[in-house]
Amino acid sequence: MIAGEFSMAAGVRTVAFPASLVPEVTQHLTEHAEADRTGLVFIGARGGVPRRNNFRRIWLRTLTSTGLGDVHFHDLRHTGNTLAATGGATTRELMQRMGHSSVRAALVYQHLVNGRDHQIADYVDGQIKKVKQPPRGPSGT
Repeated sequence: MIAGEFSMAAGVRTVAFPASLVPEVTQHLTEHAEADRTGLVFIGARGGVPRRNNFRRIWLRTLTSTGLGDVHFHDLRHTGNTLAATGGATTRELMQRMGHSSVRAALVYQHLVNGRDHQIADYVDGQIKKVKQPPRGPSGT
């Protein structure tokens, strides 16, 4: 994992992200972001904050070139947090990653994780098996 520091309205926080994304993130920051540590991650053609219409046009071109179809930009955040919940992130950990101070948003991502009940039961079963004594035979052995 690699950690990156992000400054947002929710404050400055460090969020770990998969190491396999480092080349793409590095390329993006080199080519499409302000160089300063506190600089914008997305800048417009003239170096300023991109306008919503311009960003939408760029995003739609990106979707077409990658074949992703009808994906909203916010879906990337949603997918990342759903994967984090699937990986076992707690409500508190999801809140920290998202920069939220209430549990409401984190619970949305945890609710989407299907099948975890069986994984949890299997984990508990494994813990029980570690400490459970094997049954003794009639001779006490």
